[in-house]
Amino acid sequence: MSDLGWLLRGWRDRVSPVEAGLPAGGDRRSPGLRREELAMLSSLSVDYIVRLEQGRAKHPSAQVLGALARALRLTDEERDHLFRMGGVAVPTKTMVPRHVTPGVQHIVDRLGEVPVAVFSAGWDTLLVNDLWVTLFGEAAKLDRGTNLLWHQFMGAPTVVEHTAEHLAQFRRDLVADVHVASSRYPDDAALASLIARLRASSEDFERLWATAEFSEHRESRKTVNNAVVGPITFDCDVLSAPGSDLKIVVYTVVPGSADAAKLDLLRVSAVRAFA
Repeated sequence: MSDLGWLLRGWRDRVSPVEAGLPAGGDRRSPGLRREELAMLSSLSVDYIVRLEQGRAKHPSAQVLGALARALRLTDEERDHLFRMGGVAVPTKTMVPRHVTPGVQHIVDRLGEVPVAVFSAGWDTLLVNDLWVTLFGEAAKLDRGTNLLWHQFMGAPTVVEHTAEHLAQFRRDLVADVHVASSRYPDDAALASLIARLRASSEDFERLWATAEFSEHRESRKTVNNAVVGPITFDCDVLSAPGSDLKIVVYTVVPGSADAAKLDLLRVSAVRAFA
């Protein structure tokens, strides 16, 4: 077993299935995650996890190491060490943080009664909970590992109902927000490439970018047309994770409302789907 494999095995043994949101049943040789479970949580193949642990997979990418760090709930320091052992440059403070820290993971775990997603400062989707997937359906599958701005400006399918006025304001807010991220993280090549591609591909994005507005998107109100329960209107709040600049997006409804009753039904569907 390689040094990297030794690390992965030790960290895998440390994370309990319950902590990772998985069933705890079945006979286990150790209390931690099985290789199959780590593969599922990190969207990698089981064979690749085996080859990494045995030292047969060389030069893992930053994306692979980042996915493993999130699945294993590593701290920033542990994530940095994983990158070094994998031969990948450790992200600097002038690059967009994309590591979901254990603290943010715990926040998402505790907010399981409402749809929650975690985005980077550049609106890359990093983590979604089960209820978010149940709410957005197929659209949530498209969101995994992709970018909200790209979906918004390149015409990806959506179940969010927008009036023309609300859509215009939402797009203004997103572009103003990514202006802030671009200024804050000038050395992030992925963010710079995203902005360049959007400017070249979307006239609307280019027009909004040229206004040079700088502000952070914090809240909005959205109606999501769910395939199971129909339209639900949410208050959407964007919370900042201290020290990481991650965006925690939380959807809530008015207590006692018809929307709350629909969300209760959706919660039952999520439990059945992810049991």
